[in-house]
Amino acid sequence: MRFPRSYRAPAPRSSALPHGLYYDRDFIGRSDRAEILAWLATLHPIWEQRYAPNHPPPSGREQRWLLRPVYWLGNWQFACLDYYHPPKGVLHRCVEAEPYPPVLQKLVAEAERIARRIYGNQINSPGNSRGKSQDMPAGWHLNTCLVNFYGSRIEGGREVDTARVGEHKDFEPGPVASLSLGARAFFQFVASSRIGARADVVFQQWLDDGSLQIFGGDRWKRQVFHRVQRVDRKGATFPLNTEHFVTRRINFTFRYVPDAHIVPYAELPAAAADDVRGYMEQLAVHSRFFRAALAARGGGR
Repeated sequence: MRFPRSYRAPAPRSSALPHGLYYDRDFIGRSDRAEILAWLATLHPIWEQRYAPNHPPPSGREQRWLLRPVYWLGNWQFACLDYYHPPKGVLHRCVEAEPYPPVLQKLVAEAERIARRIYGNQINSPGNSRGKSQDMPAGWHLNTCLVNFYGSRIEGGREVDTARVGEHKDFEPGPVASLSLGARAFFQFVASSRIGARADVVFQQWLDDGSLQIFGGDRWKRQVFHRVQRVDRKGATFPLNTEHFVTRRINFTFRYVPDAHIVPYAELPAAAADDVRGYMEQLAVHSRFFRAALAARGGGR
């Protein structure tokens, strides 16, 4: 079912956005949307904790659950392995995961084409004496995807809204593409993430149902932070396999990890493999791919 659309101010055209940003409110067509939702109904997202026995919390911090269930495609960046964070945090962070379904492959190919047109053109921009784009690294392609399920956690029979993401940066090189389904999200770029400091908003917009957002370049990737301030609580919810959770928005964030840094589970060091084995076993219950990954390390059942 298409989410009901009440009146909204027109979304800004890409040409009217600040340099380095792209937005298409109607990127996902009706048939593609239906195909994505049918595929999502087959997934069983998992809840992750931020730390693990071999990757304990830093001094002064405690173990915590992430705010929402997640799924990854292409490679899985488990929270307890501390994600992908160049230049030092590149090894044993990205575990090979399921490929994109055909409908996402098609949409990603189009998003890549748009991104190459926008950021690759900077090869010939004034002041670029190196003869190459600093915003489009060699070999760039959108080979990793975080699927975030936004909504409310069920606690004691009541809904607790957790549909937000705090200030952060994406450290994977090159442009980032984001697809949204469901309730609108209020997305902001901010100039500070200091605890207790008031974040100065640099740019903000609503991300609509069916939209594509792309951002890249030094300004939007390195100089400022971004966050999801809130998600609308109007409209329908998604009947998905998100246990103890009511999903009203789904976001696909596509990034690039150099292929050499993506490793099969069987090649993880023992400590890292032990820390994520429980997650792998959860995933393997419903995924042939992860059952095979466990078996390759001698963990099949």
